[in-house]
Amino acid sequence: MDRTEGFGVYLDRTLKKVQSTFLSAFTENNIDLTIEQWVILRRVHLLGTDASQAEISNTNFRNRATTSRVISGLCKKGFLKKLRFRDDQKRFKLSMTPEGQQLMHRVMPLIRDIRAISIENISEDEFDIFLKVLDQIWENYDNYESGRS
Repeated sequence: MDRTEGFGVYLDRTLKKVQSTFLSAFTENNIDLTIEQWVILRRVHLLGTDASQAEISNTNFRNRATTSRVISGLCKKGFLKKLRFRDDQKRFKLSMTPEGQQLMHRVMPLIRDIRAISIENISEDEFDIFLKVLDQIWENYDNYESGRS
């Protein structure tokens, strides 16, 4: 049997479990966010005043249309504001509203607790190897796709 057979099922199964755990926790805590909204909100929070829609789109592994739709949803919920950069009217600048900041402070302890669950019974070395293997698999497929272009 090919040792790579079915590894995608394991990746997909694990990703779905992680996402459902986070979504359940959001629901139980009356947090009106999807996983994609959370990822973008957190990224804007980390980038601070330098957050641009283009950069978010380039770093979240989603296409521009999906990213734009998610950002629009966050704006409608009142968590983000979308403005133009003063020196570049073509780019959108994203900033968190006070409501978005409050949500971040409310959600982060929950996120930390759930992330801690993910590494129970896994040593630091094992987790480092896991991340290294995921990075290598990504790079292998990226190189394969690049070679086909």
